[in-house]
Amino acid sequence: MSAKTTPEQPLPVRTVLQMVGGWIGKLGTVWVEGQITELTARGGTVFLTLRDPVANMSARVTCPRGVYEATVPRPVDGARVVMNLKPDFWVNRGSFAFTALEMRPVGVGELLARLERLRQVLAAEGLFGADRKRRLPFLPGTIGLICGRDSAAERDVLENSRRRWPAVRFKVEPVAVQGPYAVGEVTEALRKFDADAEVDVIVIARGGGSLEDLLPFSDESLVRAVSACRTPVVSAIGHEQDSPLLDLVADVRASTPTDAAKKVVPDVGEQLTLVRQLRDRGRRVTAGWLDRETAWLTAVRSRPSLADPVREIERRAEQAEQLRDRARRALTGSLDRAGDSLGHLRARLVALSPAATLERGYAIVQRPSGDVVRRAADVAPGDELTVRFADDRITVRREAAAGTRAKREPAAGAEAGRGPATRTKAGKEPATETAAGQDRAAGAGREPVTAPKVRKKPAT
Repeated sequence: MSAKTTPEQPLPVRTVLQMVGGWIGKLGTVWVEGQITELTARGGTVFLTLRDPVANMSARVTCPRGVYEATVPRPVDGARVVMNLKPDFWVNRGSFAFTALEMRPVGVGELLARLERLRQVLAAEGLFGADRKRRLPFLPGTIGLICGRDSAAERDVLENSRRRWPAVRFKVEPVAVQGPYAVGEVTEALRKFDADAEVDVIVIARGGGSLEDLLPFSDESLVRAVSACRTPVVSAIGHEQDSPLLDLVADVRASTPTDAAKKVVPDVGEQLTLVRQLRDRGRRVTAGWLDRETAWLTAVRSRPSLADPVREIERRAEQAEQLRDRARRALTGSLDRAGDSLGHLRARLVALSPAATLERGYAIVQRPSGDVVRRAADVAPGDELTVRFADDRITVRREAAAGTRAKREPAAGAEAGRGPATRTKAGKEPATETAAGQDRAAGAGREPVTAPKVRKKPAT
């Protein structure tokens, strides 16, 4: 307040009320949307309460009868309207109220457009996604039912559920299912059941009605509350053609309260029939299996091997003996062929062996390093050589005589004019090669060959 007051200088009530009235009078008019409740008419004035559709708040409105009757269609309790209101403050009574200057009903088309925009927003957030849907339990222990008090929807759900499964238990929470209090009461009951560990599934049921009557079940706050529930929720609102947003966010949608009863509990008769069918099928399968196994055992017992087991053993023993004889003959033949082949190879090896050549009277001349001397020209005077025979070896040295070349005597039994022999045949006196390129006839300028000094080495 602009006026300064103290305990010693307070303002009287009339002054304060006049000041408040002045401030409120300066606010001007405002367009407000709400739901009409407590509608009464006295004389030329219609009194009503305009309630917020979501929050539990309201305001008193005084509407001249002319303004009320000029509204088409004429509003009734529960109708949504948009009103042009002027705030008024009655100084004498210290009360506040609004005066309606104009009233317009919210049309069905406008409501549907608003619901569609809200549906798109919630769908974009994923609240209607199939991955969020929870499966209903096969046989819930306790069902939480949210419905109007003593309503037809309550009777339909209870009677049909107990008819299908007599042992089912219910917890019923009566709430307002239309009007300004519906959203708050339904949301509160929903949270109560969701926190109850005994409740396995929640059913929200209401009978049919107009679009305005079912608007609470398309309220954004209620839709979000259902989406946040941990307990599966079944929506059974209105009839088949009705489709509030609650149907889209619920885990299961039932077209009617009766349909909800069919979805939440199984039919005991159907389950008993199913049990009988499964039992009969089990009997048939078991009987068929026993018949097949019996036939198999009979066939096995009729086999000759089981009719005369000793004969089968004897037959197998004969087969084993035959196989053993065959293997023995095959092994013997293989060994004989291998022995013959080895003998032939040994004979060829002996025939081609250098030792066999030496046995026939030949000799091999080698240097001390072991290299074989193939030509006399490769031996220089003074070179020491080793002559290898079949039984032993001797060492010789080539010696040179000044100015003459020793005339080489032909080997015993050798023909005249034959060259120097490096090997001797068996049975004849061996001739040893002593100089490379030695001729049989003496020649001028050739070195004579002297008798070699023989040093005998043991054979290796």
